[in-house]
Parts: sequence; structure tokens; C-alpha cells
Amino acid sequence: MRRLWLIFAQTATISLALLFVVSTLKSNLLPWGGHGAVVTIHEAQDVRAGKMTGFSSAAGKAMPSVVNIFTSHEIRVPRNPLMDDPFFRRFFGESESETRRSISLGSGVIVSPEGYILTNHHVIEAADEIEVALSDGRKALAKVVGSDPETDLAVLKVDFSNLVPVTFGHSESIKVGDIVLAIGNPFGVGETVTMGIVSALGRSHLGINTYENFIQTDAAINPGNSGGALVDAAGNLVGINTAIYSQSGGSLGIGFAIPVSLARNVMEQIIEKGVVTRGWIGVEVQDISPELADSFKLPDTRGALIAGVFSGGPAYAAGIKPGDILVELEGKKIEDASSMLNRIAELEPGKTTELTILRAGREMKLKVVVGKRPKARKD
Repeated sequence: MRRLWLIFAQTATISLALLFVVSTLKSNLLPWGGHGAVVTIHEAQDVRAGKMTGFSSAAGKAMPSVVNIFTSHEIRVPRNPLMDDPFFRRFFGESESETRRSISLGSGVIVSPEGYILTNHHVIEAADEIEVALSDGRKALAKVVGSDPETDLAVLKVDFSNLVPVTFGHSESIKVGDIVLAIGNPFGVGETVTMGIVSALGRSHLGINTYENFIQTDAAINPGNSGGALVDAAGNLVGINTAIYSQSGGSLGIGFAIPVSLARNVMEQIIEKGVVTRGWIGVEVQDISPELADSFKLPDTRGALIAGVFSGGPAYAAGIKPGDILVELEGKKIEDASSMLNRIAELEPGKTTELTILRAGREMKLKVVVGKRPKARKD
């Protein structure tokens, strides 16, 4: 028995040794061997072929036009109450309130080779010093050309050469579902591109600005993105990133951008005149709720209810009264109070415009000479 066991052990040892030699030197002879097989790989002939489904060209076109904005202002910190104790004053001396600098971050968009930059008013509001950093690393202090708190827009100017201005797109042509890219400097990490779609158009009643007509997008917009660019799939500017809806401070997929049509109008007025001039007829308006529509026997909630009329204003002179319902402006339907204010603001002061109102169920057309909107009061 012992002899048979020795013969088996020797045979097994020799077999394993032969298997090791064959698998190492001639593995292709084994049924499971394949380490020496030739693998055919198909490579793309055009190195750009793998990028055709991406948006690198759009991002590459717009990114040099987006800048980082660093603002700072002095704040006074009250004296520590402990310094009222004579014991502490004996060791630490008298301590008055101290001055510290608060640093904020934002973004902006180069709009012309002359050095004009479009950003948000809240990015540069109350800043003592504004520094702009270009995508190529250059930095310089910027001066404020002007700002418009009612649309939250501002224009800066820097003295740089060889700037790359953004290409203006047409916000009127974008549709819900279109691809957009948001470019800015979120949280100060550096220039960043995020992608999303246009989630909605004409967003208003958000309580952000006096004049609201936002593009809503799910492209990630975070603190520091304010004033940056929202561009279409071709890299053209369609909006200025302004605000987010968030309960945590970060992006929840609900961001808002000012349409480029509105931003361009405000920007050009600031550069040409230093201020923004808006039309005004001197009324207070409110939306028509379903309850109001029932009480006024209206077919729907479209239009704007005149809640008040400023004595001596253009509407007062034209005979408009509280309780009137404004349904058309220059022959175009009024959807709600916000759209009515936006359209009146676009009118040139001194121009005569025609309003269609409903009074006691009867339609009337009135001529109103548009006035100049008074400056907003600062709280």
C-alpha cells in the first residue's frame, strides 16, 4: 500500500511540474490559455470624434469671457464687553471697536473689448474695493460704472488689453428643455462649468427684484456664481446667473438667471447715461385671483387690477381709477401685474401709449403720456 501511495505522489508531482512549465512558456497550448492572443482594437481616426456629444466647444468659447470678482469692505466690530471691567483693562489696555475687512466672491462677464464687465448689483454692493481676475490669470482693480438695484445688475470697467468679450445670444429664442451651461466661480474654487436645461421661462413673483422675468434652470448655480454667464449650447450668452432657491445654501437644481435681452438694455443705458430710465404711469397693481375674477365676472385671471392711482401722475391725468382692470397695453394682452410693470418700464418717458381697461364690465381705451419712474427709495 505504501508503495502505491509513493507512485501516486511522484506521478502527481511530475504532472504538476509539467503543467507549470507549459502554462508559463506555452500557455496558448492550453484550452484555457489566452494571454498570448492578439487583441484587435479599433481607434478613432479623428481625436475630436469622442467629444462631438459634449459641450467643450461651447464652454471653450464662453469661459475666457467670464471673470472672477473679489470684493471687500470694512466692517466695525464692537468692543468686547469684558473690556469694561477695570481688571481686564489693566492687563490689556483700552480697546476701542476694531475694523476688519469682509471678503465676498462673485462672477462677471466681459461684454466688450473696452473692458466693460456685466455682473450683479448685489455682488458689488457696498464694496470698498473690487478686484477682477481673468481666466488667463491677470488681475486688476475695477471701477463701478453704474448699477441698477431694481434688476440687480451692475457694470464694471477694467483697463486690460486683449480681452475676449462674450457673444450675445437671443434669450427670446430659447425654449424650455434647451441645454444651457452655467459658468462662474462657485465657493471660490475657480472657474467652473455646470450643465442643465432651461426648466421654465418668465419666472416672476419671487420677491428677488422689482422687475422679474427670470430664466429658471437646473444647471448648478452656487454662491460665487452670481453675475456669471448662462450660455446656450453654442456658447452664446442668454442670461446672467443671479439667484438660487436653496434651504442649505447649495444648489438644489432651482436657479434663476436674468435674460440677456433685459441685461443688455440695462447695461447699455448704464454705459451711455450712467443711469437706467424707465417708463411709469403712477399706479399700484395686483394680480387677479380666482376670487376677484368671480366678483368682477371675468372669464379668467388675466390682466392687472388697478389697486391705487398716484394723484397727479400720468394714469390720474388719463382718468384711470382704482378698481379698473388693465387688460391690454398697445394692443397686446396683459397676463399679470408683473408683466404689466415690466412692459410699462420698457416704454420711453414722454411717449403716448394706449391702455385698454375694463370698468364695470365695459371696455374702454385710454391714452396715457408715459412718465419717468422715480428713483427707488433706499430703506
